[in-house]
Amino acid sequence: MIGPVLRADETVLRANIAAVTARVDPAVLMMVVKDDGYGLGAAWSARVAVAAGVGWIGTYDIPTAVRLRAEVGAGPRLFAWVTSEDAEIDAALRAGIDLGVGTRDYLTRVIARASALGARARIHLKVDTGLHRNGLSAEEWDEAVGFSLRAQALGQAELAGAWSHLAEASDEEDDLAQARFLAAVRRARDFGAELPYVHLTASAATWARPELRGSLVRVGAFCYGVRSADGPELPGIVPAAELTATVLGIDGDEVVAGIGSFDGLPSTLGGRVQVGTPAGPRTLRSVQLDTVRVAAWDGAAVGDEVVLFGRGGSGESSPTTLAEEIGTVGEEILCRLTAHVRREYR
Repeated sequence: MIGPVLRADETVLRANIAAVTARVDPAVLMMVVKDDGYGLGAAWSARVAVAAGVGWIGTYDIPTAVRLRAEVGAGPRLFAWVTSEDAEIDAALRAGIDLGVGTRDYLTRVIARASALGARARIHLKVDTGLHRNGLSAEEWDEAVGFSLRAQALGQAELAGAWSHLAEASDEEDDLAQARFLAAVRRARDFGAELPYVHLTASAATWARPELRGSLVRVGAFCYGVRSADGPELPGIVPAAELTATVLGIDGDEVVAGIGSFDGLPSTLGGRVQVGTPAGPRTLRSVQLDTVRVAAWDGAAVGDEVVLFGRGGSGESSPTTLAEEIGTVGEEILCRLTAHVRREYR
């Protein structure tokens, strides 16, 4: 069975990064490469980003950040925000990873490991702005800032920043979250913290609402060309990858293309979307275990290529357009693609 190919384009990724960078200026871009670079490959994405001038790379977990340190060298800052075990903290400290810290216990453990290793932990304290996705409450904040500053005075830590997430449920909720966040930042600075890096917003809010941006912004999906579900098109932003499949046979008025046996394209897309073909857009009739069936076109032949999603050059839909048809988000369409899907880079 001939499997599918995900083709990622460096030129497109660079152009998306440039569009995001220009949009958020003068804030500094941190490009997020979680979920293996939104399915395109974290190492490839990080290398392209750094070559394009991005100075910050965001990862979910420490092991990914440590692996990327070997890929991008000592220069770029790497930020990992999930709470981790002590062995991973040690690895992060040795690799110079900035750590997002959202609980008192994790802060205590990070400082303890830095002291034991003779290292200096770069810490970004997370504010709970009401989303309750980890984060220090208002009651915990003063103690955490004071503890961090004492560790900084001892050479065990650098209190590099404050950060949080936005729910993006409504402008009103985001405004309230920002107010809580900025109150915490002011409080920390009253204690003597400098906090050179302040980062709150998520991708859509970063793009649309400059008043929510701090000195640093974390953007993931938009860099890869994935717009928000039910959101507007973004100037200068297009999908950085396309998923293709090879025609295996013709069955009446349908073309059969191989997608291999993988947890990838949702079967619920059958009959809902258009895919790209040498003759332009055609309806995706069904998604089966290892094949897709597409409405045939004149002259269709074994070996032809079908574009299941991409930039629209052959009439195909974008990942987000596919996602909207089944009530999900474009990131899921990309991140469902397993390691069985071959990646090609150009």
